[in-house]
Amino acid sequence: MGVSPRHLARLFAAELGTSPARFVERTRLDHAKALLDAGHSVAETSRRVGFGSAETMRRLFVARLGVSPSQYRARFATTSPRTELPGNAT
Repeated sequence: MGVSPRHLARLFAAELGTSPARFVERTRLDHAKALLDAGHSVAETSRRVGFGSAETMRRLFVARLGVSPSQYRARFATTSPRTELPGNAT
């Protein structure tokens, strides 16, 4: 793109109102919530969305949502059978 990482971060923030790191974090968190809603395990979800570990995902959930991933899943998971999200075939 011909711009420095610092300038790219500025452009990104100007266009999307957030840093690239926060954007990736929010995207992973949204995907993790969807997988947990569909009944996937915490360990599988953390692996599929690209968190380094289930503990990393747990810390982010607690910081951003105020609940752990397992608490989130217990509260919001659907009772229907587990379904695959598009583009996540195993």
